[in-house]
Amino acid sequence: MHIEPGVVNGAKMALSYATAAGAIGFAAKMALTTVKRGGVVSLGIRSALATVLVFSFFQLLPHHPVGVSEVHLILGSTLFLIFGAAPTAIGLTLGLLVQGLFFAPLDLPQFGMNVTSLLVPLFAMSILARRIIPANVAYKDVTYAQALALSTAYQGGIVSWVAFWAFYGNGFGAENLAQVGAFGAAYMTVIVVEPLVDLAVLAAAKGLHGLKDSNLLNERLYEAAA
Repeated sequence: MHIEPGVVNGAKMALSYATAAGAIGFAAKMALTTVKRGGVVSLGIRSALATVLVFSFFQLLPHHPVGVSEVHLILGSTLFLIFGAAPTAIGLTLGLLVQGLFFAPLDLPQFGMNVTSLLVPLFAMSILARRIIPANVAYKDVTYAQALALSTAYQGGIVSWVAFWAFYGNGFGAENLAQVGAFGAAYMTVIVVEPLVDLAVLAAAKGLHGLKDSNLLNERLYEAAA
């Protein structure tokens, strides 16, 4: 989902700074709520783990340029279920920033667009999770249908934002439409993989029940909300 250089240029870049500031501000608000509930140490540890994983996903896993962006296996729903929304938001932001600073400086001008495209779908997915996963169900017990719904919401949100930036920057010409369509079709194939990864990771978590009371994982992973 790294927006290609040149998709949005000039004064139009200002919108990406505004949306990124809003998204990061909302993530900070979520982080404060998480600190009040579980403490700063827990948030820090989970955020650090999420950052390392996000950086690994971006830098080490296969990724291919398609149309106006790149197709990545981000595993946003997996990170959300394991670490929680706020640590995942911090991990996505910092992992993207570290990659840009040290390995992909050409992506830094697009940081605002990229971080918006990652965080806003995460916020929407967290709202969806509250609606489709009953409060008396721990995340380790989610079904394939629930994991698929979360993955579809997250990946669909990323595709929607990438399409928005492409149309905002270059309009609705035939070539741009074709490039956006190619990216969307390629990216949505991630939905085939991500729910299976979610269930595999959650199955592993069931076998690591000793981590239930640690600061490493989301407390909702092992305990129902009510």
